Amino acid sequence: MTPFTFTRAVDASDALTRASDVGARYFGGGTNLVDLMRETVEQPTTLIDVTGLSTTIAETTDGGLMIGAAVTNTALAEHRAVRTHYPVLSRAIVAGASAQIRNMATVGGNLLQRTRCTYFYDVEGSRCNKRQPGQGCDAIGGFNRIHAILGASPSCVATHPSDMCVALAALDALVHLSSVSGTRTLPLTELHRLPGEHPAIETMLEPGELITAIELPAMPMAARSAYRKVRDRASYAFALVSVAAALEVEDGRVKDVRLALGGVAHKPWRAFRAEAALRGGPATVAAFTAAAQVELADAQPLRDNGFKVELAKRTIAAVLADLAGVSA
Repeated sequence: MTPFTFTRAVDASDALTRASDVGARYFGGGTNLVDLMRETVEQPTTLIDVTGLSTTIAETTDGGLMIGAAVTNTALAEHRAVRTHYPVLSRAIVAGASAQIRNMATVGGNLLQRTRCTYFYDVEGSRCNKRQPGQGCDAIGGFNRIHAILGASPSCVATHPSDMCVALAALDALVHLSSVSGTRTLPLTELHRLPGEHPAIETMLEPGELITAIELPAMPMAARSAYRKVRDRASYAFALVSVAAALEVEDGRVKDVRLALGGVAHKPWRAFRAEAALRGGPATVAAFTAAAQVELADAQPLRDNGFKVELAKRTIAAVLADLAGVSA
């Protein structure tokens, strides 16, 4: 392992100052970063512990929630307001990892976890543009069963691994950021980038920028929400396809809907086209299936993952049917 310095920030300002060092990285629970360091995928020279910062969950003036970036996944999943008003988020977190990992992992760190593509981790034997720009992508012609069917590029077909982020994308979550030049807020749907020609640049964060909180806006229909994760085994595994959804039905028609997919793209995939197709239409299995087909129309499966297209369509329809209380 490459030698590094470990330091603890006393507040956000202190963290930002320390992050000005070249090679510095913020450190939360370390459940992903430490693995990457062991594999020499990541080689930071300084780790800045930010687990003592922003650890509260508080109600906002509009009835939403402000979640500190250092809140653990366990604390968030078990919070009464989350379980009551945003059950899709609680269920996504619980589906994402074992209790031991949830006890360590932080909300901010979860947003920034990197792909579990095996070629990305294979430092000695595989080419990876995400790990080393310009090297090539062995996943495209290799074993690509778990890889992307939406938004990929000739440079990268990796998928984003987070379950929590899929739920946050469906909930219109906002990400609060701080840097030495001030603060700003980004929609969660705009935090992560598609790979394009530069898959090593995974988010819209500026160098040294710190995630301080995640904000959930008030969304009454989110009380009727669900998360479904399809994976290879019942124990903890990354999603082949996952669906986060919230649905409001009035007089048999879709008044409003939020829908996001996991396991299918380089980022949590907000299904905006399916949402538009559903609003105002009938809350029926046929309508849900048609909307899923609209969303997956541009899917570009690889040799080994074509099954994901149909799997995603069926999972979307099944989740929405359950929320609407209609027979699938």
